[in-house]
Amino acid sequence: MSSPQLNNADIEAVSRVLQTRYLSLGPQLEAFEQAFASYVGTEHAVGVNSGTSGLHLAVIAAGVEQQDLVITTPFSFIASANAVLFERAIPVFVDIDPQTLNINPALVAEAADDLAQGGSAGRRWLPPAMRDGPVGDLPGNLRAILPVDAFGQPADYEPIRRVAERHGLAVIEDACEAIGSEYQGRRAGTLGDVAVFAFYPNKQMTTGEGGMIVTDRQDWAALFRSLRNQGRDVFDAWLNHTRLGYNYRMDEMSAALGLSQLERIEDLLAKRDRVAAWYNERLAQVEGVRIPHIAPSTTRMSWFVYVVQIAPEVGRKRVMDVLQARGIPSRPYFTPIHLQPFYVERFGYQRGDFPFTKAAGDRCLALPFSGVMSEDQVDYVCEALRMMV
Repeated sequence: MSSPQLNNADIEAVSRVLQTRYLSLGPQLEAFEQAFASYVGTEHAVGVNSGTSGLHLAVIAAGVEQQDLVITTPFSFIASANAVLFERAIPVFVDIDPQTLNINPALVAEAADDLAQGGSAGRRWLPPAMRDGPVGDLPGNLRAILPVDAFGQPADYEPIRRVAERHGLAVIEDACEAIGSEYQGRRAGTLGDVAVFAFYPNKQMTTGEGGMIVTDRQDWAALFRSLRNQGRDVFDAWLNHTRLGYNYRMDEMSAALGLSQLERIEDLLAKRDRVAAWYNERLAQVEGVRIPHIAPSTTRMSWFVYVVQIAPEVGRKRVMDVLQARGIPSRPYFTPIHLQPFYVERFGYQRGDFPFTKAAGDRCLALPFSGVMSEDQVDYVCEALRMMV
């Protein structure tokens, strides 16, 4: 489905680390954090071992505690909602915009206003299994909004920020798929109180495994550095721990690879732009295939994956089978979070919940995509699609 863009400089960067004694929390991580903060445009960047770890720490910094509520999207990789559950809090899902597939800001506002009011108005936004209870009694406080920049396109943050300011909520930007994207001229990572990026091998840039938290808040950055390192503070003596922490450190080899990749991030993004443009050109007029919609507020798109929507009358499963017979891999992308077995069992969700999310989950199909794909490979995929729809 995807292939990382690695070169000799990446390999040499990692090899140099292996010749030193610094394998964790060393100079490569510090340099990577400084370079990444400069690229995004934030005061601070803190490296961690995954985007999921970064989201967990962001939820903690936002003050989310047991039974508190966090508004987020059901159309995402499961980590964005799981990070809320790690603190025994409750994800409050609202449906998506059917065009961008990002969280619908109007529903965010409606949910936040109702939850602030409480009573039956607030309870209707809770997961189905939690809606029965004393009138006026919510399980906890609404603490944060967690939008996701799905497939590399930033969510619509201007109205979301207005809701957050009205209710005193933190905005946690899940930018794990969106490095280099821009919303109204502002770079992804600067659109909330804190943002998280991820560097899994299929991302725009990779560290193998790894993530980065960015923020302008010095107190939060210090907290992240402590939490990732078993709760130690910089002033603590050896093996003294100020708070409950985690082993969420990014190692020096990963940081060296990330720093090498970041040095050519614009070239990495440009190559993905080129492949996406080939797909868009060839599939724009193919009946039964809907290409990605880029919102006017997205002043720069950073292509993480290339996802089309297959019309129900064509049948996604049939398309996948035919592609596979031709040696072309494809994947449904995403299975909605609320329909994952764990969420159905725990929270009582059903397929009729969040209709736009369900429709996207039924229709979206990720095609092979990376910056190393050739035009001939894209032609082969698109020709297979044209012949069968």
